[in-house]
Amino acid sequence: MGEDELAVRAVARGRHLEPLDHPSRIEIPASVRLDVLYDRSVSIRDSVSDIQITLFLAVCLVVLVIFLFLRNLSATLIPSLALPFSIVGTFAAMYLLGYSLDNLSLMALILSVGFVVDDAIVMLENIVRHLEQGEGVFEAALNGSREIGFTIVSMTLSLVVVFVPVLFMSGILGRLLHEFAVTISLAVLISGVVSLTLTPMLCSRFLRPPGTLRHGRLYRVSERAFERMLEAYDWSLKKALDHRPAVLVLSALILVATATLFFLVPKGFLPSEDTNQIIGFTEASQGISFSALEKRQKEVAAVIGEDPRVAAFMSSIGPVGSSPAANTGRLNIRLKPRGERDRTADEIIQELRPKLAAIPGIQVFLQNPPPIRIGGRLTKSQYQLTLQCTDLDALYHYAPLLEARLR
Repeated sequence: MGEDELAVRAVARGRHLEPLDHPSRIEIPASVRLDVLYDRSVSIRDSVSDIQITLFLAVCLVVLVIFLFLRNLSATLIPSLALPFSIVGTFAAMYLLGYSLDNLSLMALILSVGFVVDDAIVMLENIVRHLEQGEGVFEAALNGSREIGFTIVSMTLSLVVVFVPVLFMSGILGRLLHEFAVTISLAVLISGVVSLTLTPMLCSRFLRPPGTLRHGRLYRVSERAFERMLEAYDWSLKKALDHRPAVLVLSALILVATATLFFLVPKGFLPSEDTNQIIGFTEASQGISFSALEKRQKEVAAVIGEDPRVAAFMSSIGPVGSSPAANTGRLNIRLKPRGERDRTADEIIQELRPKLAAIPGIQVFLQNPPPIRIGGRLTKSQYQLTLQCTDLDALYHYAPLLEARLR
């Protein structure tokens, strides 16, 4: 079962859990309060909502930047229409491929927002160039699109080729990024088709010859600003060409600095994310009695309950499916929403560790659950190694050798 399907099922279960606290939906004694301690669908829906807002803001910013440089409503409308058509076309292709709107596919759409308008802007600029040369609107659209068509195709394919290696990545990372690469490639390909078909048609309908346009004060002010920018670029380019050895040395230093930072920057598989949850595992000495383990577990629970940033928690001891040992326990902690506390989940864990370490006879292992769980199971360790072999004797032989090397 894929991570997408697990997330969909988690959201579906979360929606069914929402009405559980309504007295008319379930019959329980009046003295019993039913509360949802852990609902993974909350973090999933919040994440998708954040990405949807980011996608909307990205579209608005791209349209605003286009208008800032073109300074013409009709000219801005033409490349801007490539955005919704490309995104809707990508949705249709995703539906045919059986993809869903999850974090990875929405992230791919966010990144593709800047790509999908590039082809349309190049097409528009070439058609406008033909208009400035005195050609008619329809003739300029036809000649301009014919002239730049091969360039649009090469630009589109070169962008898609960048993501082809991601499609063939193996392992867990390949499984995660496969849908991302397909989605962004589809968006770029569809934007290329839109730029070769819809954009020239819109140019032939809505563009006007340069001589018929009347510019206002805002256009004249912005035109002077662009002229100053062009003059600054022209000056910097001449200086760079006059001092070519210095420019080459500076480029080499930047390359070396980039390579150095690549090795110095911390690396990880997935960044830690605050989902208002902390998972804990407790372990006492072998052979401890149930009553002694219960006493120490209650001491741990008392420390957790005193923290003002904890909204609710559940504490249990004894063997359970994934933890058959009788000297272990579990903690499921739900934190208050991020806006109501001054520390992140990781910072709260760091503050709780010395307090819990002071409790004698029991060890507590707290961890911030990863945003995506792929295989394995929740244990007291954040890293798991699984050995598999068809020969049981060989497995018993090499397992302690691997443990000794890890130590």
